[in-house]
Amino acid sequence: MGKTKHTGPIKLPAKPDPKLWVSKIPFGLGKVKPKHIRETAKIAWQNRDNLPYAVRILTQGVCDGCALGVSGLYDQTLAGPHICTTRLNVLRLNTMPAIRQELLHADIDELSRMSSTELRQLGRIPYPLIRRKGERRFRRATWDEALDTVASKMRGLDPKQMAFYLTARGITNESYYVAAKVARLLGTNNIDNASRICHSPSKTALKRSVGVGASTCNYKDWIGTDVLVFWGSVAANNQPVSTKYMYAAKRKGTKIIVINPYYEPSMEQYWIPSIAESALFGTKLADDVYQVNIGGDIAFMNGIMKVWFEMEAREPGSAIDHAFVAAHTNGIEELRAHVAQLDWTTLTQSSGLTRERISELAALLARAASAVFVWSMGLTQHRFGTDNISQVANLALLRGFLGREHCGLMPIRGHSGVQGSGEMGADPFSLPGGEMNSAADRDRIEQLWGFELPKWQGDIVGVTLENALLPEEQERKLRLFYTSGGNFLETMPDPAFVRNALESMDVRVHQDIILNTSTLLDAREAVVVLPAMTRYEQPGGGTSTSTERMVYFSPEIDGPRIGEARAEWDIYVDLARRVKPEAAAQLGCETAEAIRAEIALAAPSYDGIQHLRERGDVFQSGGAWLCEDGVCPTPDGRGRLLPIELPELRKPEGHFAVTTRRGKQFNSMIYSDVDPFNEADRYDVLIHKEDAKELALNEGEAIVVYNGFGRMHGRVKQADVKQGNIEVHWPEGNSLIPKGVYEPFAGIPEYNTAVIVEKAETYHAHKDTRYVEKRIIELEIEMEG
Repeated sequence: MGKTKHTGPIKLPAKPDPKLWVSKIPFGLGKVKPKHIRETAKIAWQNRDNLPYAVRILTQGVCDGCALGVSGLYDQTLAGPHICTTRLNVLRLNTMPAIRQELLHADIDELSRMSSTELRQLGRIPYPLIRRKGERRFRRATWDEALDTVASKMRGLDPKQMAFYLTARGITNESYYVAAKVARLLGTNNIDNASRICHSPSKTALKRSVGVGASTCNYKDWIGTDVLVFWGSVAANNQPVSTKYMYAAKRKGTKIIVINPYYEPSMEQYWIPSIAESALFGTKLADDVYQVNIGGDIAFMNGIMKVWFEMEAREPGSAIDHAFVAAHTNGIEELRAHVAQLDWTTLTQSSGLTRERISELAALLARAASAVFVWSMGLTQHRFGTDNISQVANLALLRGFLGREHCGLMPIRGHSGVQGSGEMGADPFSLPGGEMNSAADRDRIEQLWGFELPKWQGDIVGVTLENALLPEEQERKLRLFYTSGGNFLETMPDPAFVRNALESMDVRVHQDIILNTSTLLDAREAVVVLPAMTRYEQPGGGTSTSTERMVYFSPEIDGPRIGEARAEWDIYVDLARRVKPEAAAQLGCETAEAIRAEIALAAPSYDGIQHLRERGDVFQSGGAWLCEDGVCPTPDGRGRLLPIELPELRKPEGHFAVTTRRGKQFNSMIYSDVDPFNEADRYDVLIHKEDAKELALNEGEAIVVYNGFGRMHGRVKQADVKQGNIEVHWPEGNSLIPKGVYEPFAGIPEYNTAVIVEKAETYHAHKDTRYVEKRIIELEIEMEG
């Protein structure tokens, strides 16, 4: 799409800058912070039984953690080696031995007493397993028995009664592509992926606002931009290598702004282990933090635009890039009229920020010649997530922060493979390189694949789970669920409902490298477990797409192999041939190289993937900047400025808005019970000291957080969180989140709601007098109103 190519890594300054130091005391002694050296030593000890292989993975493979895109120890942004504790923690998934047989075949009740962390530490799944109805242990199965069991069930189903799901744990583009092709060959459009519960609104909003579904810029654009804004993103915690890019940006004079309900300590200051100066004295990252109400971002951004239009009324050209807007956008007058009718009282109450604070950021951005907006789940995991992202796009379009150096829109990805999932067609709305609702794309893919695609609309994964509980006679009653990785018990709202749904399916297939709590649940007929290879084990290697659209080749790495584990894509191919042997010739996909050659034909922006063969091979899909020079791939080549209405935040009087946050974890895999940045326990509830004082709550006191959907027992943790808002850890707080609330455009589940906070002794003392039940009924009535 863009004509400019990425120019490769740049060097960090050689001389230190004491102005950025957090403390002159070496290694932050006495401060609450991660102990990187200690943690690295601990991880090395955990991998001592396979240390040479672990080193080869780190130095030869593409990181299977976040989507920053580190190949070996190097990336395309900064010269020098990069390593982070997230990648090191994930490393053990690749080096640990097989689960011992006496544990693997233990009574299911005994295994079910373990947490997912404990199950993960048992080791890798070595061979196929089956547990049929009434059996209390998994028994070993051959590949033929396991796949024939699944294939036989599939042949007897209406394709609308089965579904596929792929998580993002190290899964490659090749596996996403083959899964997408196999699902359609078998007649189903019920296929979805992990992006549905993290960044689906980003793709949807960017498509409608600027015509693309990915980051428009690079990490290099952070370094030297005037303003770098992190909106609802705690990159320091979820993508730790990004702190090195932040350091480089600070050294170039970039101002870093953080917008989040909680003043996340890791975004204020960080000790970056791969930079000597920072490892010793820390680095001040954030220049300012705007603590917005949970869900108040649309009001905040409308407020910024209101200030800009007021500035323009006083001095034309003082806030809006009129040349860019005139040449490259539509909708400026509609947006201006929409913002003009919004009153400041409503904007400040909804956002939680004063007019003065909103005006400060508006003025900073108006003065800036360049800016990059970075966001994550703090903006997307709302029932109005797509509107949140279109608001960010509005800001960028009004200022011309698009399609050029040091400018852009970046949904930063938390998974190494997930950017490629939809681009490979592994969701119900997408096809490789196109959209399911596009007649041209459907015709193109049907000609390439040689078979007709299903014409009905597939379901998003949340609806798929709900379909398991439909009446028997319903045509979309879900009977078979095939999931590659993932643990919906610990990722979706309302875990009790999810458990019921998973156990109501006839057959559940878990294609994975480890056990988790969902694997152990019953099914009405059978649970089939298929052992998968990691990306480093797959014959022919594999590719993954980073946040900045870099497509990296990760080679097969010499080392031990686990029992009968097979490449993910190979399992899909084998299954399809058993279900539809008559269509085997149409399937292809016999080798990783053949799959990449086919991807290049199916997804035009991935032309080049067929040439990736060796360690270090990489190309960037779309060039350095999408929408280069402001030209968007929309029908008229222009971006759309969209009036976005304020959402109803639904927080009744006396209640708190609650959202979930991540601690020391990768996805739902928890690596520590204590957050190294704030010393919060997994069941600590972050609450402002004034809110705690008003409720007469003391630090560490037992409390119950509840609403009409569920409850959570926790303890008071006074923290710098926006008053009227509380934060709980994910997934521990998912019991509070209602099921079935989806963003209307992208289908992401809502992960925010309203709750009551009460002393545990009060909650339990009045429970038998129906006090609690009365309060919950009142809450439900208020929420519905």
